[in-house]
Amino acid sequence: MTDRITDFQTRIGRTFRDQALLERALTHASHGDGRSRAQSNERLEFLGDRVLGLLTAQTLHERFEAMNEGGLAHRLNSLVNKQACARAARRCQLGEALRLSPAEERLGGREKDSILADACEAVIGALFLDGGLEAARKFYDEFWADELAGLTKRPKDAKSQLQEWAASKHLPAPVYETIARKGPDHRPVFEVEVTIEGLASGRGEGSSKQSAQRAAAEALLKQEAGDG
Repeated sequence: MTDRITDFQTRIGRTFRDQALLERALTHASHGDGRSRAQSNERLEFLGDRVLGLLTAQTLHERFEAMNEGGLAHRLNSLVNKQACARAARRCQLGEALRLSPAEERLGGREKDSILADACEAVIGALFLDGGLEAARKFYDEFWADELAGLTKRPKDAKSQLQEWAASKHLPAPVYETIARKGPDHRPVFEVEVTIEGLASGRGEGSSKQSAQRAAAEALLKQEAGDG
């Protein structure tokens, strides 16, 4: 295992001052048959998730100077989810360095998205503790480069953004309801409400039902970004 950890440090371009910290970041809760969960990477994962969010928010704020809050929130959600973390973990071959129980290894734990994603966040947390935000940023800049390159500069339709946001949070699909129609027949104004089960609703108006739905979706995205 020492060789695997050494090789991992070579791949990420950092030798940890605190080797025990990195070892903990790479330790899945199954290691030791789950008898010592306090020494697993779960606490570091908690920290790393927040550091990842900060790094991503700062990067997006700098790259997309003219973008509104809803567009930034959508891009942040696409960069900090479990799938993005698992892809970053594969880029640095993190799975090879994981500490798993024999049973979990037989079940293919080194290739499981959930395990890879959690460990990736834990490594970011460990880098932050060992070398500060700059150490975490170096890792982020290298292994999130492909994710960042895949972002389009044109924001997606607000309805698509809301749909993807809900899916990333494992929430039900948005439901749209036309609650009012105002104005003359030749110039109608529709009012639409969008709801996601478990969340407050958003409302919007438009000259068509589609435009009103987009306005409602944008309102709810902005509301959730503000709450977050």
